[in-house]
Formats: sequence, structure tokens, C-alpha cells
Amino acid sequence: MSVSGHGPGARPDQPPFRGNCPCLSGEQYADCCGRFHSGAADAPTAEQLMRSRYSAFVALDAGYLLRTWHPDTRPASLELDPDMQWRRLDILSTARGGPLDTEGTVEFKAHFRHDGDRGVHHETSHFRRVSRRWYYLGEAG
Repeated sequence: MSVSGHGPGARPDQPPFRGNCPCLSGEQYADCCGRFHSGAADAPTAEQLMRSRYSAFVALDAGYLLRTWHPDTRPASLELDPDMQWRRLDILSTARGGPLDTEGTVEFKAHFRHDGDRGVHHETSHFRRVSRRWYYLGEAG
């Protein structure tokens, strides 16, 4: 699987979404997670990185997910399921993770449908900022 595109059949010169961002921030995709996915900007907070990673799951952008995963915990590859339909992201809480912090956590619920079944992925994610860039470390535990 290629880890550099925005999912199967996507054209590199065309964003994977038009209109509202899948992270449900209320912003347009290009002004929200799209700028992080394209590399035009880095997420300034742990929560914004969490939102952009959720949107990358929606867009099947494994390359972005791997680039924003801390090297100490990042897998060698990532296989995304094109049949997984991510429906909604609910941010439940954040602790630290601001522009001046070096670590933070974000608790969220990501609602999905897969093979006709509904489900919820509930996680508290741990993030670390290194050289002004936020990275996903893994589930806080």
C-alpha cells in the first residue's frame, strides 16, 4: 500500500474533501485539516493534531498518519481499511497540549460504521511536541 496519497483513486492535485472538514470543527477542509495534510502548516496543538489524524483516517491518508506518529512508537507500515466509514469525532477532554506545552492528552470518541455495524472507538491519546511539531505517541496508559 502506498503511504503518500489521499486514498485510492485520489488525484494528488485535488484535495480529498471539499466543504466542511471531516473533523467537524465547522471550518472548511482546506482551512482546517487540509493545510496540515498538505504540509502547508503543522498542527499548533495536540487537539488539532488529533483532529487532523482523525481526518486522515477518513481520507485514508496513511502517509500523514505515519509522518505525525512519534518515531519511538510508529509502526513500520499502516494498512487502512477502505470499508471503515468514520462518521463523527467527539473531543471529550484535553489536558495540556497547547502551543507552549511539550506533552498533552486528548480523550475522544470516533464513531464509525463497518460492515453494516456501528461502533465507537474511545481513546485517550498521548502527544509530544518535539522541535515545535506535535506527534502522536499512542494511547495514554
